[in-house]
Formats: sequence, structure tokens, C-alpha cells
Amino acid sequence: MFSLSSSIKNVGYGLACVCTVSLLASCSKEAPSAQRPAPAVEVLTIAPQTLPADKSFVAQTESSQRVEITARVSGFLDAIHYTEGSAVKKGELMFTIDPKPFQAQLEAMQGQLKMQQARLGTAEANFNRIKPLAKLNAVSQSDLDNATGELNGSRAAVYAAEAAVEEARLNLGYTRIYAPLDGQASQAMQRQGAYINAMSSDSKLTYIAALDPIWVNFSVSQNQEEHLRKMIAEKKIVMPTESKLEVELTLPGGQVYPHRGQIDFSDPSYEQATGTMLIRAVIPNPDKALRPGMFVTAQVIGGFRPDAIVVPQLAVMQGA
Repeated sequence: MFSLSSSIKNVGYGLACVCTVSLLASCSKEAPSAQRPAPAVEVLTIAPQTLPADKSFVAQTESSQRVEITARVSGFLDAIHYTEGSAVKKGELMFTIDPKPFQAQLEAMQGQLKMQQARLGTAEANFNRIKPLAKLNAVSQSDLDNATGELNGSRAAVYAAEAAVEEARLNLGYTRIYAPLDGQASQAMQRQGAYINAMSSDSKLTYIAALDPIWVNFSVSQNQEEHLRKMIAEKKIVMPTESKLEVELTLPGGQVYPHRGQIDFSDPSYEQATGTMLIRAVIPNPDKALRPGMFVTAQVIGGFRPDAIVVPQLAVMQGA
């Protein structure tokens, strides 16, 4: 049997369910999901700048002056006066060759000179006697000619004797061998008591290398020079006009050498075997920290790039 009260209860229960579902749906629409914030973008203002146009090269040091010390006269090596490997000063005595034979030779030549000078005096006296007699026809022309010839011959003999004395004096002086420059002396190649033949390769005694200043040599390829000329012609690189290019060295351990130098020489031609051109810089070396034969990095400083655009590395992105 149909009951009004039960029907009302059923309808109310249904409405309650519908309202509950509607409220849940409404709540789900009103709470949207959280969104990611927009990423921050940093803006940089790019402006032209003047930047250095430095260039680095592998380089090698060389003595600015290396002198071979050789014997100029033959004889027995009497003494070695310097400490091998040490610094020497110009004019410092380094070697002595036995001087006794050369001293004797000098004395002999001096005796020859005195003898020729005595003969010259006799010839002059004889000529002075004959000349006025020849004017009086008291002696023959032949006697005058003989006296004149004897006088001239005696004079020539004196000149020759004087030259021989000077040569003997020089040879005696050559027995004492002095340092011709300031520098670092190498080891002695001959030992005390050895016979030195001045006419053979044994005459080499040692060498001296000047260390201050020191040279630094490096090479520039033809392509590098052509590229540089092109950049200069296009005004992309400007080179100094009045001052010379400076060179800064980096030592093998990574330390920057404290003294800068300047380029003072460039070879006028390329070496055919390598296609490179030699460049040389002069570097102060007061502390003798640089030695000949060292490999260093030479950075040429002085040129610059005008109106260069610089962008930070982090701002550069590469795409596929």
C-alpha cells in the first residue's frame, strides 16, 4: 500500500545525495592545481669594448752573446784561474799558457832590433861622409849609390826588427787569456799541463755566455702573419705605433717571469724547411733566473682590438 510519508522520506534521501555530490564537484572546481612560476631572465647590455690582442708562442731562451775562448798561441796550459760554471767579469784572468818560450822569443827579437839599429847607425854615418864628397866628385857615383842603398836597407831592417819585437810581445801577451765579457763561464775543455795547439780544434778552452740581457726566440708561421696583416688592414687589430711590442714570459711551472722585454728583431725571410719566421725578444735577466736553452711561453703584448663585442660564456647556448 502506497505511503505518503515513506515517499517523502525517499525523495529527501535522494536530494541529500544529489546535493552532496554537487558540493563535492563544486569544491573540486574551485581549487585549481598549483602552477610553476615563470623563470627569472637576466638582461645584459652589450657594448663595444677595447680588448688586448695578445698572442702566445712557444719560445726558447738563448744567450745574447756567446764567445768561444780559444788559445791564440801554442804551448802547455800552465794554469786555470777561474771556477768552472761561475760568473766571470770582463778582463778577469782565466787561463795561462807557459810564457817562458815566448819571453825568450821576445828577448831574442829585441836583440835583433838592437843589432839592426847599430847597423843603421853605421850606414847613416857612412852615407853622411860620402854625400858631401860626391858633390866634390871626390868619390864615384857608384860609391854614393852603394852608401844610399846600405842606408835604405838598414832602415828597412830596423822596421822589420821592430815588427818582430811587436809580434813577439803580442804572442807573450796571448799566453794570458782574459774574459772578453761579463757572463757565465762553462767548464774548461783542456786540463792543466795539456799541450794546446793553436792551429787545431784543441785550441778551444771554454766559452762564456752572457745572461743579462737574454734573448728569447720564437717562430711565426706564414699563415699567422698573413692573418695578422689582414686583421690590421681591416682595423680589427691596432698595433702600437711609437713603442715596441712587449713580451711577457711564463716559465714551465706556470710562474710569470717578473721582467718584461721587447721585440728587437724579426728575420727578413721565412725558413724554407718549416715555413716560419724567427722573432727575437730581449729580456732583462738581472737575477740570472733564465738560462740559455730553456723552453718558455712568450706572450706578445701591445696590440688591441677596438670595438670588440664581449658576451659572457654562460649566456651562450648551443642548439642541436
